[in-house]
Formats: sequence, C-alpha cells, structure tokens
Amino acid sequence: MLMGSCPVIVLYAFSNMFPGGIGETKDMRVQWALEEMDIPYEVKPLDYLGGETTTPEFSAISPFNQVPVLDHDGHVIAESGAILIHLADISGKLTLPGDVGRTRVNQWCFAAAATVAPALSMITMVDAGFMGTDPTARTFLVDLAKRWLTGVERQLEKHSWIAGHDFTVADIMLVHHLREIRDTDLLDEFPRTSDFYARALHRPAWQRTRALTAERLKVELGEIPP
Repeated sequence: MLMGSCPVIVLYAFSNMFPGGIGETKDMRVQWALEEMDIPYEVKPLDYLGGETTTPEFSAISPFNQVPVLDHDGHVIAESGAILIHLADISGKLTLPGDVGRTRVNQWCFAAAATVAPALSMITMVDAGFMGTDPTARTFLVDLAKRWLTGVERQLEKHSWIAGHDFTVADIMLVHHLREIRDTDLLDEFPRTSDFYARALHRPAWQRTRALTAERLKVELGEIPP
C-alpha cells in the first residue's frame, strides 16, 4: 500500500502531440486510474514533437520509446496495462478482493489489450486510409470486432462492470480501447457494452483527466474527445 502524503509516483506523459493524436494517447488511461485512486502523483511532461521520447535517456526506461512510463519510487514500469495492474496492486483500489478477484481483473486487462484492441485499432486505420481501400479488409475486421464485442456483451450480462460489480482498472483499459470506434456504429448492436462505455466516460475522474490533459497539452477542453 502507498504510505505518506508526498508524491512517490511520477507519470511520464505527453506535453504536446500532433493534431490527430490529441486526446487519444495511452498516458490518459494511467492518469484516469490515478485520479480514480486519489493517490499522490506528479506528471513529468515530455516534448514529443521536440524528440524527448527518442532520447537515449528515455530509451533506457521505455523499451519501445513509448509513453506512458511510471516511476514509483525508483521502480520504473513501461506499458500502460502493466502500469494499471501495478497501481491496483499497490493501492488496493480499482481491483477485486482476493487472488481470484485480482486474476479476473488482470485477465480482462489482457483481454482488452490483446484480443479486443487490435481489431478496433485496425478498423480505425482502415477508415483513416492507412491500410488501403479494399472493402473486404474492413468487413473482415468488423466481423472480428463483433466476435470480441459479443464476448464483452455476454460478460456484462453478469454484472455492471467487466470484471465484476466494482469499477476496476480492467474497465479503464477496455473503455479506452473502445474509444477507437466511437465514431462508428459498431456499438449499436451491443446495448450493454454501449451503456457500460457511456457510464465509464461519465465518471468524474475521466472528466478530470480530460481537463488535465487539455491543460498539459495547452489546448481547449473541447479538443480532447469524450
């Protein structure tokens, strides 16, 4: 558990971003968790456009030169999913009790990142014109995404949140990936998932995260997508 009132957690986050990436970055999911947990932290902003994420110093703490990175009192962690699980473990917040509960939360963090996310990301890339114009590619990806969303929908028949009755880091992970398809109609066939998504994004900690991101990037709040 975290002790004391002095920040021992430092979140490496973007201080700027190219227009299409504003409000879409993975540091937001970690800051969301920190805001939900109400634990002390500091943000170390990185000048992405100025090359601060490609320096040897940053390479030493981020294997793929990716943001976010978390420094918890000298314990440095890269990869947003690993960071979320670590924060849940050390705080005892945004997780479920016992070994079984913790394992279920971890399972759904991995499911969000490894199963659900790739198809959604590729649909976004197809729609943005980065993967050619073959309509069969998008059809294949949509069918795959619907297969994964069917599993999510089935899980949400059991309880309010993805891993159980309480909001956890697994919900943050999944919802942040679902934002990839917010401008499509893919969620229309999945009412429980659509409701889950909307409820999560109405949480005050997410709204604070949007505001803090806008402040850090020096943009208007309206430039941070919901």
